[in-house]
Amino acid sequence: MDELSKAVAEIIASEVNPVVASHGGHVDLIGVDSGKAIIAFGGGCQGCGMVDVTLKQGVEVMIKDSVPGISEVVDATDHAAGTNPFY
Repeated sequence: MDELSKAVAEIIASEVNPVVASHGGHVDLIGVDSGKAIIAFGGGCQGCGMVDVTLKQGVEVMIKDSVPGISEVVDATDHAAGTNPFY
């Protein structure tokens, strides 16, 4: 894992997951490609109707503010496959 990926993973573990855990969810880093952090939501976040807001106003802000070099955060979650998807 390169330094950029490690930095993103650390922010997810220390800042992002404690917040989404209160909703029964978690975020996993899939990878970093050309300045884009690719993540997947799980647990209570998978299939949640508010996931776009969580991504753009929460997760993306936390990652971009803390990790220079990340220009975008991409959600690669299959939200329709959740155990209780909203879609």
